[in-house]
Amino acid sequence: MANYIELEPTPAKPRPNLQQPEPKKGGWLIWVILLALVLGGIWFYTHRPASTATTGSGGKGRGAGGPVPVVVGAVTKKDVPIYLEGIGTIQALNTVTVRTRVDGQLEKVAFEEGQDVKAGDVLAIIDQAPYKAAVEQAQAKLKQDQAQLNNAKLDYDRYADLVAKKVISSQQYDTQKALVAQFEGTVANDTAAVESAKVNLNYTTIVSPLDGRTGIRLVDQGNIVHAADTTGLVVITQLHPISLIFTLPEQSLTAIHKETADGKELAVLAMDRDDKTKLDTGKLSVIDNQIDITTGTIKLKATFENKDLMLWPGEFINAHLHLSTQKDGLVVPASVIQHGPNGTYVFVVQDDQTVQIREVKVTRKENGDMAQTEDGEALIESGLAEGEKVVVDGQYKLQNGFQDRRLPRRRSWPGGRARGRHQARQPRTERAQEEQ
Repeated sequence: MANYIELEPTPAKPRPNLQQPEPKKGGWLIWVILLALVLGGIWFYTHRPASTATTGSGGKGRGAGGPVPVVVGAVTKKDVPIYLEGIGTIQALNTVTVRTRVDGQLEKVAFEEGQDVKAGDVLAIIDQAPYKAAVEQAQAKLKQDQAQLNNAKLDYDRYADLVAKKVISSQQYDTQKALVAQFEGTVANDTAAVESAKVNLNYTTIVSPLDGRTGIRLVDQGNIVHAADTTGLVVITQLHPISLIFTLPEQSLTAIHKETADGKELAVLAMDRDDKTKLDTGKLSVIDNQIDITTGTIKLKATFENKDLMLWPGEFINAHLHLSTQKDGLVVPASVIQHGPNGTYVFVVQDDQTVQIREVKVTRKENGDMAQTEDGEALIESGLAEGEKVVVDGQYKLQNGFQDRRLPRRRSWPGGRARGRHQARQPRTERAQEEQ
């Protein structure tokens, strides 16, 4: 529970007396005037009424000698997920450039740009007339050769009886036998030609090879297309499931292998470029088999269902690999942590309503930056205990001189919670009522 408290500042220290040089002769009147102005300014400063100022926390402040408003929160204990963070790019699991496999005029385009298609859906039709004619021609040739084969077989059967009766020579019989085999080969070739013509005819109907979404049409209806064309008709991209390729420092491998040794699946959060909004949650699917020696990083692949299509191929993503969960971790709002020349510290509120500067150790990322939870909290490794009160906001007004000064009063912050970066400040009218 966060509280709003006011700390009494240390009175301003008097300025040390400056030894003035002896005025030159003839200039004593000027020095008298200057001294009178200085004394008058000091009298005005010490006897003026306390001024009213708006403090950094949005409330009514005091002049010198008045209380300083701050916001206080408590150190809490909870389970904290530990993440390894990297940057990656969304990639489709499958991307196909649809090309024609036969030459001809593009007679019909059967898809819309940006349309979701299923495997087998018709995308385009090539002029089929010449390919239908080729099928009929091949079938006619097959019939012709089949008739010749049948006739040769009849002659072969007759020659078998005649050669048995020694009416014809064995050579004639063998010649007829070879002729039958020749026609059988011709018929087999014709049959294959018919099948080939049918295949080409089928190729005139272009279908989607996978489930996905069409891109921008690359060829318009009516154009002549060729099997040798590399541009294609359209690109189809599979959007779900989809993959994320990201990198982590090679030092992360040991921890990853430790967590996955027993077959445990690690979750991966896909965050937007600002690293504030979670787009989807997936699973780590592949760890590359080698480290990039030029960058000292390892490449990983995560797979996402992408049901809401929040991930798009080519999109830059901040990847958070959920490595483990620290049980009963101590956390405070990240704004509590202050940075000094000797490290990090916080302002702790003691039981006797005095503040104390205390050095703390926080969990850091691999790049040295302070790690934060999804709720914007810092994980404390040492220096604080559960339930201790710490200053959340207003630290910039606190100094070492406040450590042993008694706090005049404490007021609860509206809502009973520490005010975060995006929470509303206390209305001026409410604070004025409390001070009355």
